[in-house]
Amino acid sequence: MRAIAVSAFRTEPCLVEVPKPEPGPGEVRVKVEYAALNPLDWQTADGAAAPGLPHVLPYVLGTDFAGRVDMIGSGDNTFRVGDPVFGRVTAPPPGRCGAYGEYLCVPQDSPIALVPSGLPLRDAAALPTSGTTAAQILSSTAVRSGLSLLVVGATGGVGSFLTQLAARRGTGVVAAVRGDEGRRMGALGAAATVDTTLGPQALEAAVRGLYPDGVDALVDLVSADTASFASYVALVRDGGVTVTTRGAAAPPGVAWTDYRLAPGAALLDELASAVTAGELEVPVDMELPLEKAPQALAQNRAGGARGKTVFSV
Repeated sequence: MRAIAVSAFRTEPCLVEVPKPEPGPGEVRVKVEYAALNPLDWQTADGAAAPGLPHVLPYVLGTDFAGRVDMIGSGDNTFRVGDPVFGRVTAPPPGRCGAYGEYLCVPQDSPIALVPSGLPLRDAAALPTSGTTAAQILSSTAVRSGLSLLVVGATGGVGSFLTQLAARRGTGVVAAVRGDEGRRMGALGAAATVDTTLGPQALEAAVRGLYPDGVDALVDLVSADTASFASYVALVRDGGVTVTTRGAAAPPGVAWTDYRLAPGAALLDELASAVTAGELEVPVDMELPLEKAPQALAQNRAGGARGKTVFSV
């Protein structure tokens, strides 16, 4: 089958031919129709998958998928051949299966769920990692209706979902972005949008203009170092909440959370239901053929993502 893989960590991803995986006991095999790009995918190619642990080479990349069940492994199973499903690849060993391939195998009790009627498979593929991350971050920040949230890196998949989910609660979202994204982020519910390329003074002036004492919470999806993270933490009020997804350490005396994803099928069902009910928009920015994945990964590594990129497989 065709797949996008790396022959070794820190090498360039490329299109390869690999054997079609066979489902083990309790697994389902999915014929993938769409895969979604996440920063984790190129981070894995760069060696973030802990190469000292057992893994398979070529290492098939990709985490988020949508498609139809093609084969059922032995034993009882809640899914049936032909079921439309979406989810995240979790089956060990790493590299054996990835969303950037024509087929993959996942355990039936992994983060996989049925795609409800009315939800296109393309949109379903874009939901698992970004949607789950946004929903779980929002619950961890304890931001309630009427309070405020600064989102750094708001234009990407996680930021786009987070902005919508927070705005639905009545939270005032300040979206810190690169470039002019005011119209798009406003449509997603942001109360204000600030171009970070204009410098820290512009962001501080915007935040202080809306919230003189600082925002109630910060979610930084971008900063990988303490200094950058600290510049945003300074805009949070005393006693506020700060969250990072990049592992940046907070300045001394600041309470912070280093977010780690905890995916599950139940939350996938909730997100899918919100989309079909018209309560949540899936921000697909580009649809590309699978062969274009290496170029798209390189572009995403450079930063400035706007919504989700999906690959038709």
